[in-house]
Order: sequence, then C-alpha cells, then structure tokens
Amino acid sequence: MTRDELLTLVGTLDLTQKVGLLTGATVWRTRAEPAVGLREMVFSDGPAGVRGEAWDERSPSLLLPSASALGSLWDERLAGQLGELLAHEALRKGVHAVLAPTLNLHRTPLGGRHFECLAEDPELAARTGVALIRGIQAHGVAATAKHYVANDSETERLTVDVRVDERTLREVYLAPFEAAVRAGVWLVMSAYNGVNGTTMTANELLAQPLKGEWGFDGAVVSDWGAVRLTAESAAAAQDLAMPGPEGPWGEALVAAVRSGNVPEEAIDDKVVRLLTLADRVGALGSGRRLPRRAWPGGTARRLLRRAVASGTVLLRNEDVLPLDVSALHSVAVIGRHACAPRLQGEGSAGVYPADVVTPLDGIRARLHGRARVRYAPGPDLGGQPLPLDPARCANPLTGEPGVLMRVLDASGRELSAEHRLTGRQLEPPLAPRSHTVEISALVRPPSDGKWTFGVGGYGRMSLAVDGQLLVEGEFARDTEDPAVIHLDPPRRHASVWLAGGHAAHVVARRELAPDTGRAVVVTAAAPEPEPEQALAEAVEAARDADVAVVVVGTTDGSESEGHDRTSLTLPGRQDELVAAVAAANPRTVVVVNSGGPVELPWRERAAAVLLSWFPGQEAGSGLADVLFGQAEPGGRLPTTWAAALADVPVRDTTPRDGVLEYAEGLHIGYRAWLRAGLEPAYWFGHGLGYTTWSYDRLRVASEVGGGDGVDGVDGGEALVVEVQVRNTGVRPGREVVQVYLARPESAVERPVRWLAGFTAVRAEPGETVTASVRVPARMLRHWDTRAGRWRTEAGVWQVLAGRSAGDLPLTATVRRSNDRR
Repeated sequence: MTRDELLTLVGTLDLTQKVGLLTGATVWRTRAEPAVGLREMVFSDGPAGVRGEAWDERSPSLLLPSASALGSLWDERLAGQLGELLAHEALRKGVHAVLAPTLNLHRTPLGGRHFECLAEDPELAARTGVALIRGIQAHGVAATAKHYVANDSETERLTVDVRVDERTLREVYLAPFEAAVRAGVWLVMSAYNGVNGTTMTANELLAQPLKGEWGFDGAVVSDWGAVRLTAESAAAAQDLAMPGPEGPWGEALVAAVRSGNVPEEAIDDKVVRLLTLADRVGALGSGRRLPRRAWPGGTARRLLRRAVASGTVLLRNEDVLPLDVSALHSVAVIGRHACAPRLQGEGSAGVYPADVVTPLDGIRARLHGRARVRYAPGPDLGGQPLPLDPARCANPLTGEPGVLMRVLDASGRELSAEHRLTGRQLEPPLAPRSHTVEISALVRPPSDGKWTFGVGGYGRMSLAVDGQLLVEGEFARDTEDPAVIHLDPPRRHASVWLAGGHAAHVVARRELAPDTGRAVVVTAAAPEPEPEQALAEAVEAARDADVAVVVVGTTDGSESEGHDRTSLTLPGRQDELVAAVAAANPRTVVVVNSGGPVELPWRERAAAVLLSWFPGQEAGSGLADVLFGQAEPGGRLPTTWAAALADVPVRDTTPRDGVLEYAEGLHIGYRAWLRAGLEPAYWFGHGLGYTTWSYDRLRVASEVGGGDGVDGVDGGEALVVEVQVRNTGVRPGREVVQVYLARPESAVERPVRWLAGFTAVRAEPGETVTASVRVPARMLRHWDTRAGRWRTEAGVWQVLAGRSAGDLPLTATVRRSNDRR
C-alpha cells in the first residue's frame, strides 16, 4: 500500500487507538486493530536461530554459527543463503520479524556480546549484514538492523552514555546501518545506551540521518525495555515500544498529545510506519504470508555444515592439515569442548537446537572403521555447574530422562505439572494463583563423591537433596538488566556427598514475586578427577596417537550478554593442557571454540591452529570436513587477534561516571594496531587454506572521477582494482583478495589504511586468475563536520592488495583530480 493509502487508514482511528498500537501486546507480539485490518505481528530473536515466542526446549530451532563466524565467511552469497534459512525458520514458527542482524562492531575484544557482532571493520560488517538482510526479507520476513547505535559493550549497558565524535559516528559506527537502510531493511532497533548525552530511544539520530537523510521508511522498534521516557521518546523518531502490554506510553502518551507536548502528526507517522511493516510481512488487510514450511532437514543441515567449514579460520598450519585418513591408525581427541562444545553465546539470542554434532562425534563418524579414536577430557575447566539435562537426570514421576516441573499455589496445591528436558526454565507457564515453581529430578551418580548443586532465581528459594536442605533464603533482585533477571539469574550453590548407584532426589523451589521475573535454574556438577591425573591421561593419549586434536574454548558466562569480559585467557588449565599435549605429540592440532579473541600463548608450538568460533549445531560435521580435507577452511578473521590483552590498543569498556569515551576515534581494530605500530598475533583478514598463493600484479582499471555518495546513490565512478594471483600449491583453493586504501598526505586525520573492497577467487594448482575488486567512490570520502556533508580529497591515493591488513604485497597509486561538490 502507498503512504497516502496508509494515512487514510490511520485517519479512521482515534488517538487512543493509534497510541495503543505503539506498545506491544505481549512480550513478542504487536497489537491488532481490526478496524484497519491489522493483525498481530510476532517478533523473535534471531542472530543465530529463530527461537519463536517462547523459551521452550521442546520447540527446537536450527542453530547457525555465531555472527562472528558469519563475519569470517567473507562470502555474501553464503551469508544470503543463511539469511534465507532464518526466514524459513521464521515462517515455520509463525514469526513476522527476526531481530537480526547485529550491526555493532568489535570495538574491543573484551566486549561481552562480541560473538553476536560481525566484524571490527564497518565495511565487512555492512556487506555481511546486507547479505543477511536481503536473504531474510526475500521471503517476506522482516530483518532488523540492531542495535542503533554505538552499542558495542555491556558494562552499564542500560544507562551508559557513549561519547563519540560526529565524524567517527558517520564513518565507523553508523556506516553498517546506512548500508542496511540503502539495502531496504524494514526494521531498525534502537539501543539501550545513550549517545552524546541522550538515550537512543529519544535521540535525534533516529530522525537524522536515519529517517531524513537516508530515507528509512520502516519502523524503529526499541530494544526490549529501552523506552523509559514518555514525551521525549514519543516526540523523537521512536515508533514502537517493546515489550508490552505495559510501558511508558499508553495513557501517558495520550495525555502528552492532548497537552501539546507531542504533536499528533508524530503519532500518525509512527502508525503509518507500523502499518507499512505489517503490509510488507502480510499482516495487513488481505495480505497473505508464505505458508509455514521448513527447508528439508537434510538441505538445511548441509548448508549449516558448509557454513561451519567456510567460517573456520586456519590460523597456522605446519604441513599437518588436512589429515590423510588412509595414513591414520589412532587419533587422540582431547579437551572438554570436544565432547561439550560451546555452540552459541549466552543471552537473549539463545535457541534450543534439535540435533547437535560435537567435534568428538564428527571425528568418530569420519574415522569409523578406519582408525581408533581415544578421548581424554583433560582437567576440569572450572566455572559454574551446568543446568540439569536428560543425560544426567530423570523425571521422578515417570523415570523419563529430564525433569519434572510443577507450578503450585500458596497452599502447595499443584496447578500444573510438565515433563521438561532441562533444569533451566525461563518461562514456566503460570496460571491464576501461581505462587511457587518447583523443579525436581532424580540424579544417579555412577560412583561415590561430592556433588555440587545450585538453584538460580530471585525471591524466596530452596534446594534440597534427599530431604536435606542445602539452600534456603530470600534473595533480592540486584539489577535492572532484563538479560540477568529473565535469562541468567544468579545461582546459589551447595555441595553434598552422594553414594554411587543411589538415585538422589533433587527438589528446587522458587516463590514468585513482582518484578523478579519467573526464571528458575537448577544446576549440578559431578565430582571431578584430580587435575594432575586428568592432565596425565591426556598426555598419554596424545603420546600414543598419530595425531592429537585438542579442542579448547571459553566457558558459559565468559562470553555473554549483560557483562563484558575482563580477560582473554582461556579458563582453567587449558593453556597448560595444550602445551603438554604439543610437547608429547608434534602433530597436535588445536581447535579454538570461542566467540571472540582469546590468548594463544602456545600457538607456535602447535602444528596447526583452527578457529571454529561458536559453530552452531553442525560443529562436529563441519570440523571433520576441514580436518580430513573434504572442505578447505574458508574463514578469514573479521577481527584482529592479540598475542596478549596488554597489547590491545582499545580495551576500555568501563564507563566513568556513566560515560564511556570513544577516545580512539576512527582507530578501532586493525586501524588501532597500525596507528600504534604494534604487531598482533593475527591480523584482520588473516586465514590460511590448503594451498598457497602468489600475488603477481595489481592494476587500477578505472580511476575515480569524483563523487561522494554511497552505493545506489553514488555521485562518482567506482574504482576497479584488478589483482592477478596464482595458485602455487598442489590443491585447488579459494583465496579472499583484499583491497585497502591509504592517504598518507591527507589534510584530515585518517587511519593508516582501511578495507575498501574484497572478493574471492578459486583456482586449480598452477592456475593464474584475476580478481576484480570494486571499490565504491564512498570508500574515498570523509565526513566534513564543518560543512555537515561528505567530501573526497583531491590528490594521490594508495591502493594496496593482499591477504590481510598486515600482508599487502601489491601497491599502486591513483589520482583523485577534484571534488565536484
């Protein structure tokens, strides 16, 4: 429908009806309005999978690799296919809008939500994000560019005021969002944080440049609970306050309009934008959606498996990979993450995968009947006990693997009872008079030992094992952060001695109270063997094997929404484990399972190092494809990896008096390393394959004629860079050819160099191919803060080509003759 047609519909509604549409009907649904043919729209988190409306492990989802792994693809076509997969999952679950992609940047490796963001470079984040958006929206599902803007760390995330200069905002943090708008994204999510003194849900940046200069015609939805002001946010360009049904708008906003504090025209514009969204997703009038259907299971899993291999980054390889199956007799698989990998980060983007292939599963399946696989877990990683799961407990009522969840009234009478598959229940179903949530299970230890149990939540809680009360008390809410309250409430632990073979009855109860959520988490940890013994067993397994594969990584809670990291060190004794295994077996392959950078002090002692990120449900299948040569590791780093945290140029995530200064300006990621003259462990863009390449010639096919627009509205001619490369190895391969720009004699401050374009080529052994990289005219421009517009400097520019930000063997120069504006 046209805007005029939508305005006509809006004109049939009174003020109360219009305002009522601007706050959600529920946590995940918008309001319907039969008078204009508007139906409810369903939102769902979506960066790594589409969960749907409920946190219910019985309704599983496909789990994609983390956003940091998608940033490693450097492959817009594959990213687009993954976006399409998200759309099909949304259609299957009745979801109209997917809250993805996250377009915030890897400003610092300590960012807690690093795994949910695509890259440290705005161009790579923009191109990958646009591919995802186009894939999602091609099937009538809305994508959401989030979190607008400068929402790059978690400390004090609800209230932090980010101070960032105008030029840096324009050239770095706003750039991926601008690209998303130019690509036609239907939703933008405003962030919790403030920017330059104003919270983002009331910030003028929603009007300009988002809706004005860029011409965004979609709706701005708040992050959940981010709208905290009535008149200020309503007078700004904020359109939809989520969640509902309560919120700061409603009757208060009606009163603000009637008093003249908010113009009714602003309300009309918001409703038009909401109806525009509804029209696009088939929730308005006679519009119809595509039928609910999923991709065929095999097709979806094959795509996810390919994504794992394509995003895996080979950091180092001393002629050990790929492994020759025919030459192997025994393989040692070592590390807790081999059997229990981290598939996704923690927070609101979490989903419940239906089927998981662990690294150990994948290796065993590939070597079945060909070589012996011995597994050694190594020392305990520390960290919190994990929620009860079907592998470790049974429903005390039925004996089925899992737990029994009951909801009780104040007298203890049962209102409902359900068999569930996890001790982490975030949304227990509540009926009238619900007072207490109880989770119980039978845990049968294989041997005598001291177990640790925990219960998480707020309010009055208790935890008993075989009638022995271990935890009891009133635990007050100590935060306003919804991610903590509703997803990861603090846990109280206690230990008890259990006899082997005896089924211990575990009962946890939590009383419900206003403003404390309803999440209940019950955890358990079995006794661990002595660390020295576990380390010795791992070394023995490695020494006796042809190859040792060690899988290490971060633990639950160390990379999570709601808090930033304080260290890049692998938890527990994992560094010691790798060093000992590498000393015992020179053919040691280390697989790093993390969402963001970690320190790798042993990296020069390992024969090969692979980075798998948080790889999603096909972790083991994709890893096995890479290890045994069925697929080449296709990933290139989307962020720079330091040798040590102390070397990182930008690492501040802690506000001072509520303010976080982006004092580094334009210089984040590899740009900061270059300015500081420091050498990281691995540069942005780095990644090896299973062949070698020579960079032979660089030619600029078309010089810039001027212009300072963006793709789709370019006022000038693109720079076309042709790079001739040759496959000098013995295997076919793929190479990501990267082009950077530099302007050493610039009259304005600039990075030492910056990514301007990239493309991938494939070649057979000995074959020479030419990569053609288009550099849009916008990559030469800078934001002139005095004039309030883009400019392009005249003069000589350097064009550099190579394999990473730190490996650029080819250089040419071009001349920009004039700035035609």
